[in-house]
Amino acid sequence: MTLEVYTGATPNGWKITVMIEELIEAGIELGKVNMHRMNLSDGDQFTEDFMKINPNQKIPAIVHNGKSIIESCAILHYLGETFPTKLFPKDHQRWEVIPWLYWQAANIGPIFGNKLSYTRYIRDASDEERRHPIERFNKEALRLVGVMDYQLAQHSYLCGDHFTVADIATWCWIRSYKWVKIDITTKPRVMDWLKRVRSRPGVERGISFGVPKAEIDTFSKDRRESYTNDGGNIASNSELKSDV
Repeated sequence: MTLEVYTGATPNGWKITVMIEELIEAGIELGKVNMHRMNLSDGDQFTEDFMKINPNQKIPAIVHNGKSIIESCAILHYLGETFPTKLFPKDHQRWEVIPWLYWQAANIGPIFGNKLSYTRYIRDASDEERRHPIERFNKEALRLVGVMDYQLAQHSYLCGDHFTVADIATWCWIRSYKWVKIDITTKPRVMDWLKRVRSRPGVERGISFGVPKAEIDTFSKDRRESYTNDGGNIASNSELKSDV
């Protein structure tokens, strides 16, 4: 069996590399894993070959035993079911995890992503035009962090006392709070959770994908400028396609 992984150095991309490393850490034999680093700046996601894997032209995507799986949280779900560990419980407790996995997909990802775009990337709108969405997405992001804080008051991780795919999915976005300019430091339980997850060897290996070791946690000036430039190109309405 071969697992083909198409991903890159983004929050959604890191979800999958972290999951793979956590499965390895748990002693799972994954078989042969081929990592394909996608260069979004060069448009790798728009090639005909990749569209055969993911018509939606987004990373990450995997191909396992000839089957393509798209969408980061669906991939986590698939890997969790295919390679059973405590990351994705098999018994009734799976329904403690599944809602929070998709809570991230429906809430944390879009809100943090939009806040990031308006704060850092969008260049074809005035400061006044950006003011309202920045305020709105910031407030909703803080509300979501409050939801996390409520959960973490009850146990060490989002779904209980064990680290799961829900933590992987959410952590890969929350860790970028400084870059997104969302102040979560008023929630010490969330900050402690960030550190607790970051201390895991599998997590460290996973977020190392596509990034120099010295920049795993802190971007260099050149990398910040590169991300800002690339993000600006992606966020620009003039660059946005209305068809595939």
